[in-house]
Amino acid sequence: MRAAPVVDGAIAGAVGTATLNVVTFLDMVVRARPSSSTPDETAGRMAHAAHIDLGPEEKAANRRSGLGAVLGYGTGIAAGAVFGALAARSRIPLPLAAGLLGGGVMATTDGSIAALGVSDPRTWRPKDWLSDIVPHLAYGMAAAATWRRLRPPSRRRR
Repeated sequence: MRAAPVVDGAIAGAVGTATLNVVTFLDMVVRARPSSSTPDETAGRMAHAAHIDLGPEEKAANRRSGLGAVLGYGTGIAAGAVFGALAARSRIPLPLAAGLLGGGVMATTDGSIAALGVSDPRTWRPKDWLSDIVPHLAYGMAAAATWRRLRPPSRRRR
């Protein structure tokens, strides 16, 4: 397989991730809610599990914050690349592609935070689920639309 579908998928995933972040930040503005500590805590637990010392607490907090953001982008870009590899030879309808991308990233992130003991989605309230679903749907729509745009009809059939 040529690399172009994977690269196009990674680009689509990056656009989706930027969109997810914008939607999340707009939610913070509209509801005047604080940023989530989940990415930082997830990064910290992953570093601990990998036996990586992030340094003294004042530096470790900053590293967890940076790592949390990087992990989010990494997840979104990787999901797009995987989608690109799998979807390279098929015509997936845009709504289905959006659902697969958004749902896949949401399952990956929510599964990770549950496995690491950061949060338990089974205990979330409806507003918690809404705060999680909406940005992931935005990710899926943006990534799927970007994928479609990067794969003109002549390239979609290859």
